[in-house]
Amino acid sequence: MPKSKRDKKVSLTQTKRKGLELKQKLIEKIRETADQYARIFTFSVHNMRNVQLKEIRQEWNHSRFFFGKNRVMQLALGRTEEEEYRENLHKLTRHLQGQTGLLFTNATEKEVLSYFSELYIADYARSGTVASQTVELEEGALPEFSHSLEPQLRQLGLPTQLKKGVIHLLRDHTVCEKGQVLNPEQCRILKLFGHQMSNFHITMEGMWSNSGKWKTFDDQPEPIIPDRVKVKPKKDEEKDESALAGDDKDEDDEDEDLEEDEDEET
Repeated sequence: MPKSKRDKKVSLTQTKRKGLELKQKLIEKIRETADQYARIFTFSVHNMRNVQLKEIRQEWNHSRFFFGKNRVMQLALGRTEEEEYRENLHKLTRHLQGQTGLLFTNATEKEVLSYFSELYIADYARSGTVASQTVELEEGALPEFSHSLEPQLRQLGLPTQLKKGVIHLLRDHTVCEKGQVLNPEQCRILKLFGHQMSNFHITMEGMWSNSGKWKTFDDQPEPIIPDRVKVKPKKDEEKDESALAGDDKDEDDEDEDLEEDEDEET
């Protein structure tokens, strides 16, 4: 039987594909920004958290951040000496790899390095993160937790038992070893006990000035973290429930926000 001409597939979505036009606009925006500011810093982000990055953008609203789409940023500034938009910008674009971004600013080198060298924001580790220390739980009562949470704690691998309505940890328990890749259960336990193992921070890698000079910075010292630590639970019922439920909504939302930021200005 011949196919009817009326039998046509109609797409109900109205979304447009991101194409060459969007990339070209981003390239033009980066070049315009390069003409407006005295310095361009390259930076690397460690333990990426989009919420914190947005807060820094608001605090540095006198400057401009571009983060993501390294290849587009390289095209905008020039990958080679022949292609570079301004003198020696090709030296800068060599450093645009991985979680790297650009900071366009009129602030001095001293002001930028001073601010970001002290910027360490503690946060909970996510699944797949390498543990920076060994975390242990001490044997004993856990009155901070509601008795109704005991079955979920056992499901997470904790040796617990309910005694007279109070949850008890039957023996010392090692949550993770230093250098171990954390799984979701370990991350939930760390969050339950209020232990923030990850640190969001930004390191400045180099600086280009409108005089045409390019400068790289030495590795910035990281904070000293003890190899082994013993933690006790902190009372926070909302946190307890979300951690036990494996609530990763905030993490998903952050990833979505990051994509929106990249589309708009990074």
